[in-house]
Amino acid sequence: MSSVDGYVVPVKAANREAYQAMAINAAALWKEHGALTVVECWGEDVPEGKLTSFPMAVKLEKDETVVFSWVVWPSRAARDGGNKTAMTDPRTQLKPDEIPFDGKRIIFGGFEVIVEG
Repeated sequence: MSSVDGYVVPVKAANREAYQAMAINAAALWKEHGALTVVECWGEDVPEGKLTSFPMAVKLEKDETVVFSWVVWPSRAARDGGNKTAMTDPRTQLKPDEIPFDGKRIIFGGFEVIVEG
């Protein structure tokens, strides 16, 4: 069964181009390490909730947008191995000033696909 890594990330609107460039490079890298698909989505209709919401989850600031992303892997084993090798790849070793988002407020997790249509 497929495995998916999901991410919700706050990104300053002014960093959109930098984030997109980083995401394009990251997508190629993840695919080299076994990912099937990488999707990055820039928030355009992400309302603030009353109890919970994407903006509340990442403590979104006024000059930021929510990015919703996922990486599809063929299996949990491929995900675990691909992530392990990707994280040791020198291309993932960015300097703090090269990261166009606040990594302290990222939400992420791995999920087993139970329905795919």
